[in-house]
Amino acid sequence: MSTSNHLSASTPSIPKHVAIIMDGNGRWGKNKGLTRLAGHKAGTQNIIKVVQTFSELGVEYLTLFAFSTENWGRPKPEVKGLINILENVIVKETSNLDKANVRLNHLGNLNRLSPGLQEIIRKAVQKTNNNTGLTLSVAFDYGGRQEIVDAARRIIEDQISASRLDEQLFRTYLGSANIPDPDLLIRTGGEERFSNFLLWQSAYSEYYCSATPWPDFGHQDIKDALEAYSKRRRSFGKLPNKTK
Repeated sequence: MSTSNHLSASTPSIPKHVAIIMDGNGRWGKNKGLTRLAGHKAGTQNIIKVVQTFSELGVEYLTLFAFSTENWGRPKPEVKGLINILENVIVKETSNLDKANVRLNHLGNLNRLSPGLQEIIRKAVQKTNNNTGLTLSVAFDYGGRQEIVDAARRIIEDQISASRLDEQLFRTYLGSANIPDPDLLIRTGGEERFSNFLLWQSAYSEYYCSATPWPDFGHQDIKDALEAYSKRRRSFGKLPNKTK
């Protein structure tokens, strides 16, 4: 996939880290007279295209919200189907991502997945660990609140005193400790909420909502998101610098 003159790695406003809530898959399937699961499969097929585009643009980190801790409450056939889709895409695409110099990372809890799938994920992460291109983090069985609670538990286990604890130290206990906070958080599918995604990390992320469902989220949608991002004034709670 090629990029236009308005989307290039030399553009100063290209964010370092983009995070995406991949929403709208199920509705996309139903609107086309298909099943929700068919929509999820279509959404999975779009992932590699989006990864390629952001990689070409020079984005260093891309985090995709694939399955939340709350998604376990969906109908069992849909949950089973989503897990099977995850397994299939990892098996099918790991070698291609490795050749593209993409480094894979997992965010979330592996313990509720089958031992076989846990091993597949670990091997994929290990296989791409030394790659130096875009870091692709897949948040599967992930919840922002749970991540914060887990961090607090580990801090207590390590007997960190209250006097030592600050934001910088707390951050080192998060699952995403080795990844910078997202500059731009995109949600597809038209909904406008964070859905328990990267709650700590997105404190000062720029938020962009796209009406396009994830299976259709393509080059023009990425262009629109990045153009909107380029117009934001990021002051991180401070007053913006005055121009003379």
